[in-house]
Amino acid sequence: MAGEPQEDCLFCKIVAGTIPATIVRQTETTVAFRDINPQAPTHVLIIPKAHYENAAALAAADPALTADVLREAQAVADEEKLDSYRLVFNTGSGAGQTVWHVHGHVLGGRGLEWPPG
Repeated sequence: MAGEPQEDCLFCKIVAGTIPATIVRQTETTVAFRDINPQAPTHVLIIPKAHYENAAALAAADPALTADVLREAQAVADEEKLDSYRLVFNTGSGAGQTVWHVHGHVLGGRGLEWPPG
């Protein structure tokens, strides 16, 4: 069921504390942690504690939680002293999503090319 923790989900296990992560921020509804394969000097993932497969599913089911994730992206950028950053949500395997728990990538600390990829 959407929103409920999934046994086989890596990020649900991070939320539960059964898999370690370098957590940089945590709120009642979100967790932010460093990516284990950083693509920029700052590369932090922000996830809702509730399980949703992707950004579209989260936005449709829980706009308030979607806003929490976006607010936390800015809070991470502020704490990391980023004057600019990229926030990326990969949705679907063709876009590079490999973990099926919605997560935003906060990337910064270097110039970022456009278009990405």
